[in-house]
Amino acid sequence: MSRSFLGKLKRGLFMTHTEFLEKAGEAFRRSGPVEAVALDRLETALIASDAGVELSLRLVDELREEVRRRDITTADQLRPAVRRRLLALLEAADAANRVEHGGERPRVTLLVGVNGTGKTTTAAKLAKRRQEEGSSVVLAAADTFRAAAVEQLQVWARRVGAPVVHQQEGADPAAVVFDAIASARAQGRDEVLVDTAGRLHTRSNLMKELEKVRKVAAREVAGAPHEVLLVLDATTGANGIEQAQRFGAVAGVTGVVLTKLDGTAKGGVILAIADRLKLPVRWVGVGEGEDDLLPFDAQEFVDSLLEVEAGSGTADRAASPPPAKGGLG
Repeated sequence: MSRSFLGKLKRGLFMTHTEFLEKAGEAFRRSGPVEAVALDRLETALIASDAGVELSLRLVDELREEVRRRDITTADQLRPAVRRRLLALLEAADAANRVEHGGERPRVTLLVGVNGTGKTTTAAKLAKRRQEEGSSVVLAAADTFRAAAVEQLQVWARRVGAPVVHQQEGADPAAVVFDAIASARAQGRDEVLVDTAGRLHTRSNLMKELEKVRKVAAREVAGAPHEVLLVLDATTGANGIEQAQRFGAVAGVTGVVLTKLDGTAKGGVILAIADRLKLPVRWVGVGEGEDDLLPFDAQEFVDSLLEVEAGSGTADRAASPPPAKGGLG
């Protein structure tokens, strides 16, 4: 899994880490003192990768202080310092959103987000991953407003071998969730994955519908929904942050699924999500195939971004604790 993740992630983030390294090259390749101009290039590289202006400025200011305090003079010394700070940022977001795995069954996971982010296909891909981990799953087709949404989920569900609970188009999404939980209980299944409607964050009535879904889930299963995953299109960059802020206020988002990292996405948005929203990326979508939903690995993401070769970061890895893996099972 580790090699598969790193390989697919590097392919998915090719444009990001290539552009990042080109812009940050002076900072990472110098053999002499790490001068201000080199750190300026690193700052530009972070901004260009969609990490966000505020975060980029803050990180580089902190690095300038560390360069001065610790007498960092070469790229070999600077790269581990950058790596430590990026990892600390991602690990803090993960630690702030721990998800409990025990308690009453079935577990209920909501997938929320606007249309076009890949939410329905992500629900099915996640069902496949859960089943490979040994859990039994029911899919709930609670996107009852979009034409053919139920059919799309059914097609994908057949591919991954998971049952779907659905009603007619225009039905109450909360009623679908109620039926799905009842079906999971009757069959002794472990988890209900709910594909919700692609709610535009400016449509207050649809956001209220999402609140109703949450209330029904909580009434039927103690502690539900146990997880709320916001599905974001990685190519939207900063716009995705605004989406996440709106949904987080209503849906109680606990983590992010970042799709379309195989396209023109700039992976620095992962850093922006961790910094501004204090949310971890749990899964990343790196292709159209049913196996192209991968649990996010913070260490391998940062190493891919900085192009740290296997073995070159051994000492640096030892200096910081390993981050918690994504892909909650």
